[in-house]
Amino acid sequence: MPKRLLSGKVISSKNNKTITVEVTRRIKHKLYKKIIKRIRKYHAHDEENAFKIGDMVTIQESKPISKIKTWKVYKPNLSTEGN
Repeated sequence: MPKRLLSGKVISSKNNKTITVEVTRRIKHKLYKKIIKRIRKYHAHDEENAFKIGDMVTIQESKPISKIKTWKVYKPNLSTEGN
């Protein structure tokens, strides 16, 4: 089974080798049919401490690295979309 990939914006890089990524999804409400945003934060492993706040990245699912980290940085996103 392939590992999941998610794209998001780095909102924190204060911890050593860890970044916090905010992933925004747009879904349609089942009853009202309105498009709404769902935001979730993921902690991802950044071995070289290369990413800073505001960077767009793609993260990949991995085996648990620590209690809260189960994602690794896959590659930087070069697009500027994702407010």
